[in-house]
Amino acid sequence: MAKPRPRFVCQACGSVSPRWQGQCPDCGDWNSLVQESGGAGSVFAAKHDLSSGGRAIALGGLGHEAELPQRLESGIGEFDRAIGGGLVAGSATLIGGDPGIGKSTLLLQVAARMAAAGRRVVYVSGEEAADQVRLRARRLGVGAAPVEVGAATSVRDILTTLQAGDPSTGSGHGPPALLVIDSIQTMHSDLIEGAPGTVSQVRSSAQELIRFAKERETALVLVGHVTKDGTIAGPRVLEHMVDTVLSFEGERSHQYRILRTIKNRFGGTDEIGVFAMEGSGLAEVANPSSLFLTSRDEAVSGTAIFPALEGTRPVLVEIQALTLRLASGATPRRSAVGWDGGRLAMLLAVLEARCGLSFANVEVYLNVAGGYRLSDPAADLAVAAALVSALSERPIPAAAVVMGEIALSGEVRPIAHPGLRLKEAAKLGFERAWVPGGTKAEGIATSEFASLKALAGHILGR
Repeated sequence: MAKPRPRFVCQACGSVSPRWQGQCPDCGDWNSLVQESGGAGSVFAAKHDLSSGGRAIALGGLGHEAELPQRLESGIGEFDRAIGGGLVAGSATLIGGDPGIGKSTLLLQVAARMAAAGRRVVYVSGEEAADQVRLRARRLGVGAAPVEVGAATSVRDILTTLQAGDPSTGSGHGPPALLVIDSIQTMHSDLIEGAPGTVSQVRSSAQELIRFAKERETALVLVGHVTKDGTIAGPRVLEHMVDTVLSFEGERSHQYRILRTIKNRFGGTDEIGVFAMEGSGLAEVANPSSLFLTSRDEAVSGTAIFPALEGTRPVLVEIQALTLRLASGATPRRSAVGWDGGRLAMLLAVLEARCGLSFANVEVYLNVAGGYRLSDPAADLAVAAALVSALSERPIPAAAVVMGEIALSGEVRPIAHPGLRLKEAAKLGFERAWVPGGTKAEGIATSEFASLKALAGHILGR
C-alpha cells in the first residue's frame, strides 16, 4: 500500500492543501496551515466503491406523524426564552463568548437548577480542576446541588465513564439528562493525530459527543472559544454539526449580559435572554429596557429613544449623539459605539445631500447607551434625529420614541412589526412616536414623516 501523503489543514476554515503555504488559499489567513496525517488518502480509500455494501435506510413521506421535541426547562426563564422554551433531549448546543464573559457561570447555574429538579446532570471541565468548579459553585450559592463534576480532556474517558453509569450497560444510573463540556477546544480523541484544538480534533471530538447525545437522549452543551473578531474558534463545520448556536455577549465594563440565539433547529432565531452580572452570579432581567434607558426627567439634545426588536421581544434603547464644530481645515472625526460606522457615514451623507445640513467641519460621536449593539435598519430615523438634535441643540421630546428606515433618496420607509414596538413604548410611559407614513398604532399618538427632510424641519422648527 502506498504511503499516505501528508496534508495541511487550515485551522481557521478547515481547508485542506497538499503542501504548506504561508497563506490559506480559501480564507486568506496567514500561518494557519498545520500538517496532519492523511490516513484517508490511501490507495484503498481512493479506489473503494461506496455504492454497495451498506444497509438500506427507511424512507418516509412528509405526511407521517411527527411528535414535537421534548423540552427540558432549566428553571432560568431568560435562558429558556433564548433557546425556544428549554433544552431539547438528544440535541447539541454550542455556546460561545469572550473569555470571562460568564459562560461557565451561566452553565453552572443551569446545571444546578436542573439537578435540583431531580435530573442527572454531568459537568465536565477541561480547563479547570474539579475542585475549582466546586469552589465557584459555592460562590454562586449552588454548592449543594447534586451536579456530578469531573475534570477530563479525553473523549474516550468521558464516554467510558458515562457508559458505565448507564443501566443499559448493566450498572449505575441512567444516562445524564444534561451533559456540559467546557470547552470543546480542550477535548481530544486518540483516534485522530494532532494536538487538542486543531480542526481534526475538534471535529472528531464533537462528532463522538454528539453521537452519544443522540443515542442516549442527552442534552449536550458545548462551550466554544471565540477568536479576536468574535466568531467561534475552530472549523465552521462545528456550527453546522450542532442543533443550536448561542452567543453570550456583553462588555466587561457593563453589568448586563445578552444570550443571543444565532441558530436553532427547534425554534426561532434572534431571540435574546438578558442577564445582569452580580456578586452571586448572573441574575435574570425581566425588563431589559430599564438597563438601556437613562433618567428621562428632562429633555436633552442629541438623544433619541428607539424601540428595538430582538426576536419577539421589544427593547427600548437610548441613542446618544454629540457634535463638535472644528476650525476650518481640520479633519473631523466620526466615531460610533454600538452602531455600524459605515451606516453612520451613509446617514450623514443623506442629511447633507437631502436636508441641507453641513457636517463637513463637525466631529460626530454616536453611542448606544448601556453598551447595546444595534444592527436593525429601523434605527436609522432615531440616529438621524439624534444627529440633527445634537447639531441644532434642540432636544427631542422626552416622551417620544423614533423609528424608521431611511433610503438614500431621503425617504422614510416602513419597518417590521411597528405595533409590537409601539405597544412596549406605551407600556413604559411614552406618549408619542415619530414613525414612517402609514404606520398604524394603538394607545400612543403618532407623528408621521414621509421624508428625512420633513423630520429635520420638524426638529429645527421650520
